[in-house]
Amino acid sequence: MASGDFEDDAEGTVSINEYIESMDAEELEVDLVLGGDEGDECTYPKGYMKRQAIFSCVTCTPEGNAGICTACCLSCHDGHELLELWTKRNFRCDCGNSKFGALACKLLPSKDVENSENSYNHNFKGLYCTCDQPYPDPNVEEQVEMIQCCICEDWFHEEHLGLKPSDSLASQIPRDEEGEPVYEDFICQNCSPVCSFLALYPEKLWVASQVYSAASANACSDTIESNKTNTDSNPGQPENSTEAEKSVMRKCSEKINDSEPVPATGCAIGMDLNACPEFEKKPLFLTKNWRNILCKCEKCLEMYKQRKVSYLFDADDTIAEYEKKAKEKRTEKLEKQEGEALDLLNNLDHVAKVEILHGIKDFKEEFRGLLEAAGPSKAITAEDIEQMFSNLKNKRRKME
Repeated sequence: MASGDFEDDAEGTVSINEYIESMDAEELEVDLVLGGDEGDECTYPKGYMKRQAIFSCVTCTPEGNAGICTACCLSCHDGHELLELWTKRNFRCDCGNSKFGALACKLLPSKDVENSENSYNHNFKGLYCTCDQPYPDPNVEEQVEMIQCCICEDWFHEEHLGLKPSDSLASQIPRDEEGEPVYEDFICQNCSPVCSFLALYPEKLWVASQVYSAASANACSDTIESNKTNTDSNPGQPENSTEAEKSVMRKCSEKINDSEPVPATGCAIGMDLNACPEFEKKPLFLTKNWRNILCKCEKCLEMYKQRKVSYLFDADDTIAEYEKKAKEKRTEKLEKQEGEALDLLNNLDHVAKVEILHGIKDFKEEFRGLLEAAGPSKAITAEDIEQMFSNLKNKRRKME
């Protein structure tokens, strides 16, 4: 049932507790998307933010080549056709720049002509996935949940991920028995070549049963062959690994484990990464805290920089961290509101305090009477609520 709707039929009724819980859940969902941003100020002065909620105005920029922050969405583009893009990394608000023609930003008119470091994709036109369809899709009765690539930040339908039964990767998204995803991040098949270095890390980097096939390492076999140690079997490695792949797995396993971070001075891979050609494109599912396992030696850091994925080491880049900070801001906001209400009450004179306390008492009595009259089987309608407030007004008039 939609919030605010009151229906007489039993199927459309909700309890007061359910209604309040649904409202809290909706508010929390909004806060998580907006990152706790109240939308009071344009984020442009903050530069290219590590992560923020971004919107695309189809009315102003139908080409999909601009993005705006929450504040500009509310103040400068009210009444326009807007697309919610969730969050984008390393993005600066475009509102009012050259892409918007004569429209100036109401909150911050003086801006650069263009934000050259911003990155745009078809999401800014309201299109997603390799199928290039909108979401929600008007041609589909039941909308299918999509997942986001942590590299390109595009969204994909499960059937368009490129999962193949013949791969050692499972032919479907890894989930637990209850259907919940068990991976932390997903990398789409088009972005996987940029992250081909991940193939050189041990099995612990992947979600259980999500490991590379031998083909993914064969392209580097000549380079890897020089790093062989022995041909002994290792129960912690995939059964279809080549001896070269096992060698790298052993080498990495010795240097990388959960309790011992990779030292900044020694390379966990110990290979010339540039000698490895691009491998077969395939979707990747990474396990929890996989970013902490990545090597941070000087050579690897330079390689990440060249491939433009250095953000993988920034904790603020992750959606989990973004939502964590949003929850903290929400808690602070609620505590502040509660404190302001108490301060207001404390600053009132005695007569005003007594009137407020009497008003609260009358409201609780009237509300309790409404619930008792309705009972467990009768639905409370909009008319019942209106009658309750009418009774409170009449009581107030009699007191005056």
